[in-house]
Amino acid sequence: MDDAKAGTRRQILEVAAGILEREGAQAVSTRTVAAAAGIRAASLYQLFDDKDGLLAALAVHAFDSYLAEKHNLAPTDDPVTDMRRGWDFHVDFGLRHPALYLLMFGTDRPGRRPPAADEAHALLLKFLDRVAAAGRLRVPTTRAAALCLAAATGVTLSLIGTPAEDRDPDISARMRDTLIDSLITDPPQPLAAAPGLAARALALDAALTATDGATLPLRPTETALLRDWLNQLAR
Repeated sequence: MDDAKAGTRRQILEVAAGILEREGAQAVSTRTVAAAAGIRAASLYQLFDDKDGLLAALAVHAFDSYLAEKHNLAPTDDPVTDMRRGWDFHVDFGLRHPALYLLMFGTDRPGRRPPAADEAHALLLKFLDRVAAAGRLRVPTTRAAALCLAAATGVTLSLIGTPAEDRDPDISARMRDTLIDSLITDPPQPLAAAPGLAARALALDAALTATDGATLPLRPTETALLRDWLNQLAR
């Protein structure tokens, strides 16, 4: 795609995002977006085919905006604190951009997952790998990621659906802390108070994830078997 088309595409998506956030998904049509962007409807069809294609591209655009903001969260020395900050950012983004959030997380369909959604999931796993590497995670990172996403999405969608004046200001923080406290261990203590077997297994699994496979004195099948054993120990 040349620069002119890319610029037009970006302009259309920004206009469509504005209409979506001001008036809702029902107001987003190829005709209204083309008119607001000052282009012919035929030009929009060339780039997005139809309204469904426009909404799919808009979901990708929304995830890109989400990721651009989330990457600005500089990590601290405490990975558990970063888990809480990541939760708070997720909920805050949804409340600042409710219509975009509903498009991202409320209408996801199998086979239509935007690539940026996979990047967002990978970023969540990266956060959790740091927790596991510190010996603080009770469950495998993939399970922790699924629980975090389900809980954070559920809370955000619930808050979006509740009038601002009726929202419980503590519900997000309480759900966040309840979930995270169930997923992590206490900070490692010296000697006898060191992390238990499950936390140690998860820490080793996280270390394997961060290690270049070529540097391990194991064949790929042996590494896969070791990781399977570690996940069994972490259950």
